Amino acid sequence: VVTIQHLLIQSPNPINTNIKMKLAIFAALVASASAWTTPKHFEVPAAVKAAAAGVAVTAGVAISPAFAGDVGAGEQVFNANCAACHAGGQNVIMPEKTLEKEALDEYLAGGRSEKSVMTQVTNGKNAMPAFGGRLSDEDIANVASYVITTSEAGWDE
Repeated sequence: VVTIQHLLIQSPNPINTNIKMKLAIFAALVASASAWTTPKHFEVPAAVKAAAAGVAVTAGVAISPAFAGDVGAGEQVFNANCAACHAGGQNVIMPEKTLEKEALDEYLAGGRSEKSVMTQVTNGKNAMPAFGGRLSDEDIANVASYVITTSEAGWDE
């Protein structure tokens, strides 16, 4: 049986880069589309979902959620709006609730994810004000990407 993955990387004459990219884009689209609710009479088989994701990964294409933001832009938003209380990933108001990976896992409602950070930034909580009326949705998505990415890499003190 010849699979798409086999054609992409395992055959003696691999498919050219242009076709690989088209297959990867198709796989990413199938994987993304399969996340949407479909009518009861239509279900994307699990094998198709897995194959699409496998092709995307094989071709080097990451499948990311729609709310994933721009980390560089997020750093600028963070420095302008968040750093007064959260410089270096810390928290000057509640020192135990930092933006470090472990603290986000423990204290952030919904766990350490961009979605959870977006919710917290948008709505605020306890001493943290809501930024939903002050920042655009794009700015909030960007700062969430920056916070999660930086918590993974480690904050520079």
